[in-house]
Amino acid sequence: MGFNAFNRRNALQAMAALAGGSLLPHTAWAKAAYPNKPVRFIVPFNPGGATDIVARVLGESMSKRMGQPILVENKGGAAGMLGTDQVAKAAADGYTLVVSLSTSLMTNQFLYSKMAYNPQKDLRMLCQIASAPVTLVVHPSVPASNMKELLAWVKSNKGKVSYGSWGVGSYAHLGGAYMSKTMNADMTHVAYKGEAPMLQELIGGQLQLCFASAQNTKAFIDSGRLKAIGVTGRQRMEVLPSLPTIYEQGVTDEAYAVVGWVAMAAPAGTPKDLVELIYAQVRESGKDAKVLERIAGAGFLPVFSSPDEFAKTYASEMPVWKHLVELAEARID
Repeated sequence: MGFNAFNRRNALQAMAALAGGSLLPHTAWAKAAYPNKPVRFIVPFNPGGATDIVARVLGESMSKRMGQPILVENKGGAAGMLGTDQVAKAAADGYTLVVSLSTSLMTNQFLYSKMAYNPQKDLRMLCQIASAPVTLVVHPSVPASNMKELLAWVKSNKGKVSYGSWGVGSYAHLGGAYMSKTMNADMTHVAYKGEAPMLQELIGGQLQLCFASAQNTKAFIDSGRLKAIGVTGRQRMEVLPSLPTIYEQGVTDEAYAVVGWVAMAAPAGTPKDLVELIYAQVRESGKDAKVLERIAGAGFLPVFSSPDEFAKTYASEMPVWKHLVELAEARID
């Protein structure tokens, strides 16, 4: 083959490649260029909480990998709905994402009669970052050391037991209401503005039991100021490895096996290939030792499930949360 023929063939191949490239769909070009500016993580809660911590350490890791800043913005209010709604109404271009709890992404749709967004229609669930089991703790005076003994005790003390929560519709409320209804215990629910005042009241003896995060109960458990009964979900916490789950103790009700979670979601119209690209970066950052350490330190269990896996989990858990809200008669207008 002569030199000119060789050059001619190469020129034709190059022209064909360029022509093919010009016909690539817009999303392919967008995927190749993403990200070309800072990405925002909206955390719909105040700074300093466990969700905020997870968002920041994950954002820091992803930023290094993606070559663009990831800016974490806190927009608290309305049980996480203000910030989540901001993302639901944002451009579906991958530059505005929400890192939130199952409250604003799942539970609130059954709790509130009016919401500015529909999580199933206005958001695209991207990744379940971590599961968020909670501890069940009691005042040291309660004569129970495990779940079966506690259930028997509340049943035999009908109308005499009070339990706390960090707000109407929270798992602490729903889990306590489920216990009260199934044991016919007629327990009194006391709602607080946050876990800190709830736990102080429990330590002081004004309450007898509550569900609360390990991040806030561990120190009191270790010091003996609170007695730990068990953990929700089906997997033990790394920060409390000797504390068995309620499920392990033979109480297998779905109400105690289901757990809240921390997840990432995008606006509903975000293209699938862009979702997959973002998830790939989240998944790789999920291997970062610092990210895993901070997640475990917050009392969470790392998950980093794919969009398809998360969709299946969401669909399977939805009727459980709906039933818990209805059982607790928790409705906010």
